[in-house]
Amino acid sequence: MKYARLTKEQFDELHAEFASFLATQAIDKAEWDSLKVNKPEVAEQELDVFSDLIWEGVLGRAEFLEHFSKNHIFLFQCFDTYVQSIVLKSLLPETDFLSKEGLQWLSDNMFTENIEMKVGKKVFTEDRNSSIFELIKQGAFLSDGQLFTQINTILES
Repeated sequence: MKYARLTKEQFDELHAEFASFLATQAIDKAEWDSLKVNKPEVAEQELDVFSDLIWEGVLGRAEFLEHFSKNHIFLFQCFDTYVQSIVLKSLLPETDFLSKEGLQWLSDNMFTENIEMKVGKKVFTEDRNSSIFELIKQGAFLSDGQLFTQINTILES
């Protein structure tokens, strides 16, 4: 398995897609039910293959990621061969970007001496999708890129 198995909730959401996936392998509901009972290892493999296919699709389309922690915000834009980053760090330890108040504070203090901002670029050293998946495993989530774009536009002007 290249990525991670989808959760039960994710499988429930993708029920129709999973049924289509099984159908492409000539596995109908009766055969699937039989596999789960009589050959659970084969059923497990099917779940893993489907999970990897879904992750491949999601990661292949991923463009923006965000990761928030108490005092840092990591913003990423993913390209084919590299990732561009903007890192915001509060220089006031009591700031909490995980709270609504902390985000309001950020809005009010974005371009003050209370915020350290770093911009970076890193070339993917391994497969692009695997690199993005590593960021997700560390706590990043897919985003619409609005915050990255807003800050980047200001930095470039």
